[in-house]
Amino acid sequence: MITQTEGQIYLAGQRGCSQLSWFRSFHTFNFGLYQDQNREPFGNLQVFNDDTLAAGKSFKMQLEENTEVILLPVVGAIEYKNSLGETGILEAGQMQIFSAAKGMEYEIINPYETELINFIQLFLTNNQHSFIPKMQEINIDLEIRNQLFPLFSQGQNGLTTHQGTFGYIGKYSGRQEDLYQLKNPENGIFVFIIEGAFEVQNRLMEARDGLSLWNLDELEFEALSNDAIILILEVSWV
Repeated sequence: MITQTEGQIYLAGQRGCSQLSWFRSFHTFNFGLYQDQNREPFGNLQVFNDDTLAAGKSFKMQLEENTEVILLPVVGAIEYKNSLGETGILEAGQMQIFSAAKGMEYEIINPYETELINFIQLFLTNNQHSFIPKMQEINIDLEIRNQLFPLFSQGQNGLTTHQGTFGYIGKYSGRQEDLYQLKNPENGIFVFIIEGAFEVQNRLMEARDGLSLWNLDELEFEALSNDAIILILEVSWV
């Protein structure tokens, strides 16, 4: 039986937004006071926020369940503190996974005196019985163009999450095509365009647009601008 690919687009300009004089957060999915019946979590991807924080400012987050918190700086660096006692600086070109148990906290700080920072934070639920709080970091090499760079995966050495969730990022030149083969066709795919424009499964996507897809074995995409950056998450439904 042939199944038809289904999907939902999340246009950048139609995301939820929480804003203060010193902080702005765009929400692809329901978060805090932003609640929309068409913005429910996608599999175990519960939160996908695109955040901007003013110079010298900070905020804290507390987790309501066991969660893989993924932090990805886009512009500038973030200073962090968490309940594991870990502190440090995470720069653009790096990524962190904070495996936080229910009730744990983390703090994000803008270490600059005059500059804004922009970063992505996403939550993956983790209901494994063997969940162990920990923190992992990775350096992202986008100098190698036109191919996907693995961020995290299940069951491999290095960075891991859980339950068949995989993450990739890539920087592409204009008119370059690529293909992502799903590890598990029962998983869903979430795509987010960080910079530039792409055509993804025959859909035009521009900077900060998101797309969720299911019932597919592979993902086809083509960069429509130079230095375009795409983030691909293969998401578990378990």
